[in-house]
Order: sequence, then structure tokens, then C-alpha cells
Amino acid sequence: MLPLSAATWTSDFDAALKEAKSSEKAVLIDFTGSDWCAWCIKLEQEVFDKPEFEAGVKDKFVLVQLDYPKDKTRLTETVAKQNEALLKRYPVKGYPTILLCDGDGKPFAATAYQEGGPEKYLPHLDELLAKRTARDKALAEAAKKEGVEKAKLLISALNDLALDPAMVASNYVDVAEQIKKADPEDETGFAKNEVAEGRFAEFMVKLGESRQAKNLEGEIKAAEEALADKKITGELRQQVYGHHAASYAYAEKFDEAIEVLTRAIAETPDGKRTVELQNFRSLLERLKAGLPADAMPTKGD
Repeated sequence: MLPLSAATWTSDFDAALKEAKSSEKAVLIDFTGSDWCAWCIKLEQEVFDKPEFEAGVKDKFVLVQLDYPKDKTRLTETVAKQNEALLKRYPVKGYPTILLCDGDGKPFAATAYQEGGPEKYLPHLDELLAKRTARDKALAEAAKKEGVEKAKLLISALNDLALDPAMVASNYVDVAEQIKKADPEDETGFAKNEVAEGRFAEFMVKLGESRQAKNLEGEIKAAEEALADKKITGELRQQVYGHHAASYAYAEKFDEAIEVLTRAIAETPDGKRTVELQNFRSLLERLKAGLPADAMPTKGD
């Protein structure tokens, strides 16, 4: 576990929320991999270890470190169980992830490594901290309205957080219920999208389990089932195609991966992720031809 300043950092999540509520501070959560994540260590050394950082955040944040090391002896059993359980509430996609939350644990902003030391990081955090005020104001304004107008304002408030949909879904259940109650006919399409996000999240769990077990057949099956699911549409469907192709690519089955991407591009030539899929296909065509490639997308992309 990375060294923590006893005065400012804790690994006790529940205690941090209590302190944040009583002090009206925000919670800053550092999701890190202390013995394997180079960018986590870099952020710790360049920013968190500096006295300027501690001085700049002590009146604004309760600091929490959630560590996911390869060496499990770095954590007590209690902390390790807590950290694993919190990944369900906060499904981060990379390390380090820095999450800003209120005293109820609801996230309102996220960031990661930023170069420039405390001199740049502290103003960056202040900008993100303003999102809490903006969120609360937007939710208060929505509370004054009724029907679809209220639903639209609530949806806008959630979208303005710019958080991963899975993160929003697991932390703003109360707001989601308000939206559906205000818009029972789903004129906004929120309920439909919520179902799609849920199905996509289920796909990602299956995919992750198969990848961890190095089970290519399971990866392919998970992707094919998701693509057959008519509830998963639009950008989410394109993401499934990308993961599907990545599974083949990392098994060096370039023909199969290229075929998947070609199908995806033809299906939605003007989609939000079509250019990304086209670039991926071009990369795989170079690799297939034995030409050098600067970088290979990671399986998590």
C-alpha cells in the first residue's frame, strides 16, 4: 500500500463519508494499484506526496485511498474486502481514477493523472469541485418542475456530470426513479436507454470473467449474445463490436477481427465510434501484413 499521511488520508471508506458529512467537505477517492500502476505511482510522487497538495486540499476534501495491489499482503483482509465491494458501486475502468463524491458517496466528477504537480492539480480539482454546486443547483431547479420537463432537466443534470453511465446508474438510482415517474410514457427515451446500459453492463461482466480466465470461446460467445440482443443499440452496440474484434485480435486471429470490424462499420457508417473502429481495422490490416504498428488498443478500450 502506498504511504499515507495519517493526518489527511484514510482507507476507511465509511469513516470518510461520516467525516465528509459532518465537515461538509467533498470526498476525494484515489483508485490505485500501488505496486503495478506506473501512472498511479507517478501521481503519488508528483502530487499527493507534496506538502503543497496537503495544504491545498485539507479544508476541501476528505482523502480516501482504495488500493488494488498485486501483492495482497499490502492490505488487511478487511480493507481488501471493502475495496473489492466498492468496485461494484464505482466500476472504474482504469487506474488511477480520482473520483470526487459528496458525503453520501455520490460521485460528481472524475479525473486521473495530470502533469504539472500540485500547482496544476489543485486548480483542476477546484474546477471539478464546482460540478457539485452545479449538480445540486440543476437538481433543485428540476424539483420545481413536473412531467417531461422535469425528466429532461434531471437527465441533463446527470449528463452534465460527464461520468461513465455505469457509475451514474449505480449511484443515482433515486434520480433515475424520479425521471421514470415524471415521464411514464418514456418520451425522453431514458428508460429504454437504462435497459440498454444494463444489458451492456451484463455483457462487460461476462466478457471480463472470460478474459480473466483466458477463455477466448467465452469472450466470443459473450459478444455474439450481446450483438443478438436488440436492446443494445447505437454507440453501445459499436462498443460490443470493438470488444469482439479485440478478443480476436489479441488471439492473433486478424482475419476474424477485421471481418467483425468491417461488419460493424457497414452496419453504422455514421456512428459515434465508426472512425475509431475504422482506425482499429487499419491497424489490424497493418499487423496482418507484417507492417509495424505504433500501438495496439488494450482490451479495456
